[in-house]
Amino acid sequence: MSREVRVRFAPSPTGALHIGGVRTALYNYLFAKKMGGKFLLRIEDTDQNRFVPGAEEYIKESLEWLGITPEESPWNPGDCGPYRQSERKPMYMQYALDLVEKGHAYYAFDTAEELEAMRERLTAARVVQPQYNSITRTQMKNSLTLSAEEVKARLESGDPYVIRVKIPRNEEVRLNDMIRGWVMVNSGTLDDKVLMKSDGMPTYHLANIVDDHLMGITHVIRGEEWLPSAPLHVLLYKYFGWESTMPQFAHLPLLLKPDGNGKLSKRDGDKLGFPVFPLDWTDPFSGEKASGFREQGYLSDAFLNFLAFLGWNPGDDREIFSLPELVEAFSVERIGKSGTKFDIAKAKWYNEQYLKSKPTSELTGFLIADAKAEGVEVPADKAEAIVDLMKGRVTFPADLWKESKFLVTAPEKFDEDVAAKRWNADAVKVLGAYAAALDTFGGTFDAASAKSLLENTAETEGVKLGKVMQAVRLAVTGIGGGPDLMEVFAILGKEEVAKRIRFALSKLTVVA
Repeated sequence: MSREVRVRFAPSPTGALHIGGVRTALYNYLFAKKMGGKFLLRIEDTDQNRFVPGAEEYIKESLEWLGITPEESPWNPGDCGPYRQSERKPMYMQYALDLVEKGHAYYAFDTAEELEAMRERLTAARVVQPQYNSITRTQMKNSLTLSAEEVKARLESGDPYVIRVKIPRNEEVRLNDMIRGWVMVNSGTLDDKVLMKSDGMPTYHLANIVDDHLMGITHVIRGEEWLPSAPLHVLLYKYFGWESTMPQFAHLPLLLKPDGNGKLSKRDGDKLGFPVFPLDWTDPFSGEKASGFREQGYLSDAFLNFLAFLGWNPGDDREIFSLPELVEAFSVERIGKSGTKFDIAKAKWYNEQYLKSKPTSELTGFLIADAKAEGVEVPADKAEAIVDLMKGRVTFPADLWKESKFLVTAPEKFDEDVAAKRWNADAVKVLGAYAAALDTFGGTFDAASAKSLLENTAETEGVKLGKVMQAVRLAVTGIGGGPDLMEVFAILGKEEVAKRIRFALSKLTVVA
């Protein structure tokens, strides 16, 4: 009988959640939902020196914004809690001592000075990677080199110590990664990692193995940076006797800088002007601020869609997926092995597609609120008409107001370059006649009637409309480009269009 699929996202509360971490959470969520399983969140805060106030709340808010909420977490516990490693501290020692008793771990009493001296000796001997391993441990101060009596005496007197795993000297360690296939490593390349620190807290290596086992985790989907640690984790499962329930591993490809040279970092975002965090973040210690996708105007569903494609593809040409559609299409087998370049232009494209497809009523609030912040009241019906016209032309919700102010406030200045090229005697003649025609127009004034009236006016004046169309736009909007001009006229109404034309005629002069 197969076990229920259970996956976990296990971030450390050491600052803002990087976009790579958000992608890891998303892939875990998609896999769990696709397999009818559960998505858990565990806070890995064993390193209390790196703990940052507010970081856990930031993680929670980020996932809630994206709609990838875990079934079990510190703020929504299940039967496998606590869900913060610091609250599980008392139990880890018993597992470390179990490994000591089985001969798979040992006490090490080396001081910082003795460890540094060991590294210096190895460096002098031209050892490329100085490490505490099956060879060097024989020359160090640990329970493998000291007598049982001295070890007992040191423990009883409270001497500082750590517990290290005892890695075999020459053993092939194998794991079948769901993305990368078989990974084989000789244990001689591994070091005797610390499992329990001198402060009584476990390291990541011990805590995550014990927690994944006790929480029934069936699949570990995590970043590529953990691949070098995977052989050690496989050995620990073996030493604990948990091989039969060891989770399957999947190590995700790196998110790369836009040029593909190296891992994407916050510095890259600062330098190139894009966010690498889901939400705004202010460092509580330095006060340094970092921008987030949410505050820059990215829609959560657009951001999720963009994120899903950073390393995965559905195997066809489709690019737009709702969250349920991503769940349906997702498979670990379609995650690539190589790193993925971060492309902010693609993120903007996704935002544009989602804005375009949103119901107008859902976006109107953005325009009304942004206008109000500038002291401008826009009636709801007019706001809807503006959004309907503009939503296919903008990238962010804030652009709806920014790019459509001319529809609410008449221009007082006019684009000088356009005026120099397009404001001529023909334009003045057609615009003057059109304003007069608007005064007497008695039918329904919509885009079609506005266009028909303008065409008839130009024809009557003996002017080809195409030659003066940009001047007409300039007179009414102040600029030389924008959305469909006749739709603009329909929103403004005939009186406002006539008024703006007459203002432009009074302000602009024809240059000979």
